[in-house]
Formats: sequence, C-alpha cells, structure tokens
Amino acid sequence: MATKLNIVDESRSPTKTILLLAWPVLIEQVFSTLVGYADTAMVGSLGAAATTSVSISMSVIMLLNGFVMSLGMGITTMVARSAGAGDYEKARAFMRHAILVILYVGLPIALVIIGLHRLIPQWLGAEPEVLELAAEYNIITGVGRIFGISSMILNSAFRGYGDTKTPLRINTTMNVVNVIFNFLLIYPTRTLTIFGASFTMWGAGWGVNGAAVATSIGMAVAGLQGLHVAFFRDNEFRIDFKGPWKIDWVLMRQVFHISLPAMVQRVCMSASGIIITKSVVTLGTVTLAARTLCDSAESIAVMPAFAFQTATTTLVGQSLGAGKPHLAEKYVKRTAIIAAIVMVFGTIGLYFGARAIISIFTPDEAVIALSVECMHIIAFMQVPQAVGWVLTGALQGAGDTRIIFGITLFTNWGIRCLGSVMAIRVFGLGLPAMQCVILCQGIAQMILFYLRYHSGKWKTVLKDTGAPTKA
Repeated sequence: MATKLNIVDESRSPTKTILLLAWPVLIEQVFSTLVGYADTAMVGSLGAAATTSVSISMSVIMLLNGFVMSLGMGITTMVARSAGAGDYEKARAFMRHAILVILYVGLPIALVIIGLHRLIPQWLGAEPEVLELAAEYNIITGVGRIFGISSMILNSAFRGYGDTKTPLRINTTMNVVNVIFNFLLIYPTRTLTIFGASFTMWGAGWGVNGAAVATSIGMAVAGLQGLHVAFFRDNEFRIDFKGPWKIDWVLMRQVFHISLPAMVQRVCMSASGIIITKSVVTLGTVTLAARTLCDSAESIAVMPAFAFQTATTTLVGQSLGAGKPHLAEKYVKRTAIIAAIVMVFGTIGLYFGARAIISIFTPDEAVIALSVECMHIIAFMQVPQAVGWVLTGALQGAGDTRIIFGITLFTNWGIRCLGSVMAIRVFGLGLPAMQCVILCQGIAQMILFYLRYHSGKWKTVLKDTGAPTKA
C-alpha cells in the first residue's frame, strides 16, 4: 500500500508537511514550463505560420480548460475535506464523481473542440496559410484532449488527499513523451552530429501535424496513467468498476458550490485581459513584445507561490475536515511566512537579473530596456502576490470561493483593467505605469484576502452545504 502523508498529524513539523506537499508541485511547474519552451522552439523551427497555427486557438482552448480546472478545484477541496475527516467512503464517492465529470464535462469539451476545429481559428482571424494548419492541429489534439482533461481532474483529486507526487510523475511522463514524439514526428529523416559522430536519424516529417500527434500521445499516456492510479493503486481512496456510478446531486452540489464562482472568475479575468491587451497594442510593437517577455519571465518566478497555494488548499481542506481549524490556521501562517521568504529571493533575482533574463529571449535593445524597467516594478510584486496566493489557497480549501470571486472581480476590473486603460488611453502613459497599476492591484488583493481570512468566516462556509465536517 502506498504511504499516505498524514496532514492532520499535529506531532509532525508543519514546515516539513508544507514542503513535502509543495516541492512536487514546484518541480512539476518548472519542468512543464521548460518543456513548453522546448516544444515552442521545435514548432518555431518550422516557421512563423507553424507557430501561429499552434498558438492561435490557445486562448479559446485555455478558456475551456478553465472550466475543467474550476471543477478540479471543487474536487480537490471536497476530497481533502473527506480525507481529513477520515471519511474514506465519501472521499471515494468524490473520486467516482471526478470520473463522471470527465465523462459528462470533459468529453463534450473535447468534442466541441473537434467540431469547431476550423471555426475557432477562423473566428480569431487566422490567415489562409495558417487556417488549414490550425484546423488540422485542433482536430488531432482534440482526440487526445479527453485524456488530457482526465489527467487534470484526477490530479486534482490526488492532490486533495495529499498526494502531490503522483501528479508530478504523470505530468513528467506526459511532457517527456511529448518531446520525444515531437523529435521523431516533426522533422524529416536527417543527419545528426553528436560529439563529432554523424548518423542518420529517422523522422516522419509531419511538421505541425507531427507536433499535434505528439501532444495527443502525451495526453493519452497521462490520462491512462491517472486512471490506472485511481482504479488500481492500493490505498484508501481506490475506486472500483462496480460503482455506484449514478450521479449523487448532493455531492455535485458541493462541488459546484466551490467551482461555479471560480468558473465565472476565470471568464471575467480573460475578458479583462483582452481589454488590457488591446490597450497595450496601441503603444506599438516594442511595448507589446516587452509585455510578453515580462509575463514569460515572471511566470517562472511565481512558480514557488503557485506551489505553496496548491499545498495550502489541501492543508486547509483536510484540517477543517478533521475538525481542526486551529491546525488550518497554523498551516496558513507558516506557509505564508515560507512563501514570503522564498519570494524575497525571487524579488532580488528579478530586480538585479532583469537584463540577463530578458536578453535570453531577445537581442532587441529597445525591447530589453523597456522590459528591464518593467521588471524592476514587477519584482516588488512578488512577496505580496505570494502571500495573497497562499491566502487564496486557504479560502479555496475552505470552499470560500464566492468571496474569492468577489475580491478578484473587484480588483481585476476596478483596479487592474480600469487603471491600465486609464493610464494608457487617458493619461498617455506607458507600460511601466501599467505595471505600477498591477502592483497596486496585487497589494490590494492581498489586503482584502487577509481581511476575509482574519474574519474567520471561512471556517464554517461549507457547513450549510452538507459537506463532511466534524464537530
């Protein structure tokens, strides 16, 4: 039987438990990002049309994935609550409902992408030379996407009962398989030279379609691996084929109570992001490039914060399920301190290493200069953002997603979006001014999340939903 991390054991050092949960998530994020860069480089070697054909539909696909991730958040919270309460039958029931979510939500999403494989890039304004490649890419990856959605949902369930290593293994396998098949399927047969020795390397030469097939194979491997763990791993949370497989709407109501606000939140954030991007576009190509590169650089720096947020969701969920709100508070306080300390180093790295980091992505001095100016502002956002994310993870673990939606909606539209548009379009200021607005949003968000957390109302938010609790 696989060893289970006992999160509600108060004899263990909280710091040790936090790090045991967080490090696999961090490694998973770093590795996925590096593989993403390699994947982009491989497709990019085929030319601008190939790169565009792969990326043009991503905004729509990521929006659809957001619905799945929001449901995954609800699954994580409810599995964590059940596991913390020691109610393994309830936890297995939520695991079965994770499978049902895959069938009733994931499968239709995959079919929508396949059905709209040509219309999606067409709606987004794809040029004729891009449209055919993008349509073929969408239909091929759509076939594998049901498995990709399976791994997303099941990984959420695994994290709920405290297993962050399995999602790391699954995503690592998926990314390695993707890169290997990219290498074999994108390029034609060619001569390679390694350490002075030349040899003929077979290749299918399928180009963009090869990248699509590689992505689908990777998702298929990940999905099947997740299903194998769910049905065959020997632990308290293993589910069997006998079921019951009928939807329990009481349980699903608990999941939707957490997930629906998160879904709406993602839609609102995507919409405000489009408005901000349209404003940035008016500042010219150099500014747009600088913003893109700053976002890429920051995405690496915030990975530890995301790892601590994910860990906090599980820690709080299980602690409340065990009827130990004091333990949840101890975990949140300790995680916030650790995250802040780690992100101090992130601040120093982004501030003093800004030029070196941006220079990796572009040789354009104008883009570098503007990016460095913005990175110096972004650097000071790391600590408040990390603490805010930990507090968000705590509220997610408690199921308090409605207040997360409210705070995010207010700060995203009322500060970030409105402030950015005013800075650029009304006052004629540049990208650094917009980054200052975003810094203010991050600080405001942290303060509002702290006020909600400090009120203590999150401790009882799920009691009226029929969620598993202990007196």
